[in-house]
Amino acid sequence: MHDIHSDAALQTLAEDTGELLRARHHRLVTAESCTGGWIAKAVTDIAGCSDWFDCGMAAYSYEAKQALLGVNPHTLETHGAVSRDTAIEMVSGALVNSGASVAVAVTGIAGPGGGSEDKPVGTVWIAWKRRGGYARAELFHFAGDRDAVRRQTVAAALRGLVETVGG
Repeated sequence: MHDIHSDAALQTLAEDTGELLRARHHRLVTAESCTGGWIAKAVTDIAGCSDWFDCGMAAYSYEAKQALLGVNPHTLETHGAVSRDTAIEMVSGALVNSGASVAVAVTGIAGPGGGSEDKPVGTVWIAWKRRGGYARAELFHFAGDRDAVRRQTVAAALRGLVETVGG
C-alpha cells in the first residue's frame, strides 16, 4: 500500500502549496504545537521557498502560545490548548506577529500520552486564515502512533492551505 504521508508525498504537497502561494503572491506563516515545526520544515525543504515563506513559530507551552501568538490565557484555561478557539487565536496571532498574508495553525494530541476521553490521542485542530479574512478551523481525529498523527497533521495543514489560498 502506498503511504500517502511518506516523506516524498509530503514534499510533493509542500511543493504544490509553494507553487500556489508564489503564483498568488502570498507569504506563509506557520504556528505549530503538536507538529513542532514540521510544517515549516516541509516548506523550507523546497528550494526557492524564500519567495513565499515568512516564518514559523513552534509554540508548545501555554506561555509560548500567549507570548508568541497572543492566545488569551482565558481561552487556554476554559477550552484547553487543543480546541477550536485556541487554533483560531493561534492562526490570527501568527498573522499579527508576522509579515505573512496567509497562516496555518495546528494544535493537537500526538501521543502516546496526553489524551483524555473527550480529547483522545489523534485529536487535532487546524486553522487557516488569510490576512483580512476570517479564520476557518477544522477538527481531525487521526489514527496511528505519534509519527503518524504528526505526518497526517502536516498533510492536512498543507491541503487546507491550498483550499484557503484558492487552489
